[in-house]
Amino acid sequence: MRELRVTLPGNAPERESPIVIGDGILKESVSYLRDVCPSRRVAVISDDKVWSLYGDVLDNVLRECGIDFISVVVPEGEKSKSLGCLESLYNEFCRFRLRRNDGVMAFGGGVIGDLAGFAAATYMRGVSFIQIPTTLMAQVDSSVGGKVAVNLPQGKNLVGSFYQPGLVIADTSLLGTLDKRDWDSGMAEVVKYAALGNERLREIFGSAQWTRNHSRVQWSHVQLEEIIYLSCASKAALVMEDERDTGVRALLNFGHTFAHALEKFYGFGHYRHGEAVARGMLLAAKVGCRLGVSEPGTFAALERMLENAGIDRRVTKNVEENVMDFLPWVCGDKKNLSEDISLVLLKRMGEPLVRRVRYEEICGVFD
Repeated sequence: MRELRVTLPGNAPERESPIVIGDGILKESVSYLRDVCPSRRVAVISDDKVWSLYGDVLDNVLRECGIDFISVVVPEGEKSKSLGCLESLYNEFCRFRLRRNDGVMAFGGGVIGDLAGFAAATYMRGVSFIQIPTTLMAQVDSSVGGKVAVNLPQGKNLVGSFYQPGLVIADTSLLGTLDKRDWDSGMAEVVKYAALGNERLREIFGSAQWTRNHSRVQWSHVQLEEIIYLSCASKAALVMEDERDTGVRALLNFGHTFAHALEKFYGFGHYRHGEAVARGMLLAAKVGCRLGVSEPGTFAALERMLENAGIDRRVTKNVEENVMDFLPWVCGDKKNLSEDISLVLLKRMGEPLVRRVRYEEICGVFD
């Protein structure tokens, strides 16, 4: 088991949270709840797919540990990140008589983490928040950093907050039922951290010689634990320096401006988030190369790294397909504070920068 601590300015106990990573660690890690939620009362939020697979496992662990809880199960998918679903959570919290010294536990992927986290941040002005991510995407990325939100019809994550989890338990045994697309979605975020500067991840994916089958690259438990730890450490370093996303944390948006445009254009759910990010990173690399920001070979190096990570070529090939159709949605990205568009580009692999680019310049790249 590996442990990483995210310590934020102020150094108060509630501003330091552990991330514990390992295979089959759920039962022993729940003991951390004593520090995060002394009342030992939690509302567990999950989706119907995860609960059908692992609900009994978590139910048994919580009961054995003497934790009083309710489970609130919502439909799987992005549609549950809505104000209507959020209101239903509040109603369940009230029925359970959730108090300010109780907690909310997210048991699922990124959608559940966002929804449960925003509910925890806003119910009674904030209760303890625990993340038990069950997808690779959530374990390497969305469970870390404290961004929580729900969607509006006008866009993704438009109503949200920064609210740090008091504990993240990344049990890799929960990943065994992921399908190929969900696995690739998480791996795309791992490649993002390699591209942004994690040298060890670049070594892993630069010389990948893994055994492949029809569904995924085969990782040992040790390898998987390492890449999750390295990804979390990369994100945590930026979060600890810039919790509120006003400076260097913006680098984490590499690929996301195009990804959010893809998701909005095609409809949430058509692409897994990481699939959209993989395409978005390649589009950003293409922009960097064609504008002369990136050194030659950067696009090819990123493409090769995504392939070495085992990501399906159907996700990454023909990345410019329909790009002029969804490009107008780039201007709707909430990170854009003026008519220029903020893009994270690469000088070279491992060396990112943020550049303001005119929409017309981007159109010129792909037109």
